Amino acid sequence: MDDYRLINGTWWDERAPVHAAVAGDRIAQFVADPDHISDVVRFDVPRLGDIAGLRGVHLQCHIGTDTISLARLGARMTGLDFSEPALVEARRLAERAGADVDFVRAELYEALGVLEPGSFDLVFTGIGALCWLPDIRRWAAVVSGLLRPGGRLFLREGHPVLWALADAREDGLLALEYPYFERTQPTAFDDAGTYVQTDLTFASSATVEWNHGLGEIVTALLDAGMQLTMLHEHDSLPWEAFEGQMEQTADDEWRLIDRPWRLPHSYTLQAVRVR
Repeated sequence: MDDYRLINGTWWDERAPVHAAVAGDRIAQFVADPDHISDVVRFDVPRLGDIAGLRGVHLQCHIGTDTISLARLGARMTGLDFSEPALVEARRLAERAGADVDFVRAELYEALGVLEPGSFDLVFTGIGALCWLPDIRRWAAVVSGLLRPGGRLFLREGHPVLWALADAREDGLLALEYPYFERTQPTAFDDAGTYVQTDLTFASSATVEWNHGLGEIVTALLDAGMQLTMLHEHDSLPWEAFEGQMEQTADDEWRLIDRPWRLPHSYTLQAVRVR
């Protein structure tokens, strides 16, 4: 679908200022506490390890909370996103938080044209990013192309099994409704809301999205000259995916109340560029 960038870009452009406004309390924490980092980054600190001094890029960075968190852990960070309104909010937050982060506007597949290839020690991609991309092999080529030899990708994502489940059902059953594997044609959604709590109804409601199976993601990275060094599947994720069926954990994640071991909620993946 040639116009997926326009469809999805319009959706994100309208919502970015609202996401920043609704996240006001969390953003205030970044400003008040120079050691504050996002919940998403904090969850993976034991797996992320020491990143002090690394040159990193956060792909699909949105309003920059995870980007700034990585900078606070010592990395020299750049954030890339296709939404200029999102980057306006990211730059504003970085300035208020005293974070030295560069933000660049580009669609992901154009990253090698606006960033220096082979110059990054770390590529980071966070929750809810890959579903907006139609071709996971092109994504893997971009990731590999940005990294220097020995540099690594660090990815935390919703599990593709989770993305394939139907929205919450009245009977509480978990039912596979959407594609697990990448398909040429996207899945179209119509949602005038957004993932944060707001009473606003937005003018743009259409999105198109793609799922990518875990094997497809790993194989794409291997074929792009990467070596898998870590893959952890988790029984929790950073948001309440099924309202009324999940409970918060001690580390502010969410998991199913009823037999959470049935569902891989999310995963953390690391891969190193070897060629």
